Amino acid sequence: MTTPTDAPAPVAGIPVTGAARRVWRRLRTRPAALASLAVLLLLVLLALAVPLLAALEGQDAYAYHDDLVDSARGGVPYGSFGGASADHWLGVEPGTGRDLFVRLLYGARISLLVGIGATVVQILIGVLVGLGAGLGNRWVDTVLGRATDVLVALPMLVLAIALTAVVPRDFPRPLLLILVIGFLGWAGTSRIVRAQTLTLKSLDFVAASRLAGSGRWRTARRELLPALAAPVITYAAILVPTNIVVEASLSFLGVGVTPPTPSWGQMLSTAQTWFRADPAYVLLPAGLLFTTVLAFTVLGDAVRTALDPREASRLRVGTRKESSR
Repeated sequence: MTTPTDAPAPVAGIPVTGAARRVWRRLRTRPAALASLAVLLLLVLLALAVPLLAALEGQDAYAYHDDLVDSARGGVPYGSFGGASADHWLGVEPGTGRDLFVRLLYGARISLLVGIGATVVQILIGVLVGLGAGLGNRWVDTVLGRATDVLVALPMLVLAIALTAVVPRDFPRPLLLILVIGFLGWAGTSRIVRAQTLTLKSLDFVAASRLAGSGRWRTARRELLPALAAPVITYAAILVPTNIVVEASLSFLGVGVTPPTPSWGQMLSTAQTWFRADPAYVLLPAGLLFTTVLAFTVLGDAVRTALDPREASRLRVGTRKESSR
């Protein structure tokens, strides 16, 4: 016979045992979610395999090819589609002649690394602050709540520009972006965790754990954290594409990833002067950025519905009511 503290805690209405399997079964019924997952897995595989692909193509991300650009026209690549050929599968960069295929994949590494890394930092800080506010006394809740409110009110992009601009250039820029975006963006997670904690701590299984002698943080670790998994995972799926866009924006403004390290935002910033002469140089990084953000957004929405199928049912009922009027 199990004690109340040994019983599995519910995760948004889904038991801990077999929860991942049930979520996966629900995701498999959504073609858009599977397509988004396939796109993201392909992008991750390409980003991880870029050294092998670069060797297969026979190109380097930093090698200049002056003979492939027309200096008389200001550096526009020779040939159509940005100089695409058997040696340069997606063409070359205007002005430099660097291989665009390899640089795009290295840019994918930066975008995914910063987007996912910053999300991890945001989730860790947000969960800790939210739990502290939800489980603490009124004074602790007030202090942490006001700190969260101040962070929400501050202009994140302006602060990120200021912080990244004052840090020495020799500091690793991807790590700097992860830390800056992560430490400036945890407020939303904290609010969600605090609200859920205040609701959950009044339920029977949490009260039973406290009556069984578990301390406040032991109860949080064994009872509250499993129950918070669903909203936190859902919000994390939304944060990743947001952070990818923030990284691209900072690189676009010149305070993110510094040359010659490839970045999609940096490419889009440079492409401002080439969009008429070489449209491929604009469309390729913009298309990859759009596809990545869209895939994460669609997958995040599908994960939210799979973790809380009651919400999907409510949406269907509401849609039927509206259509019957």
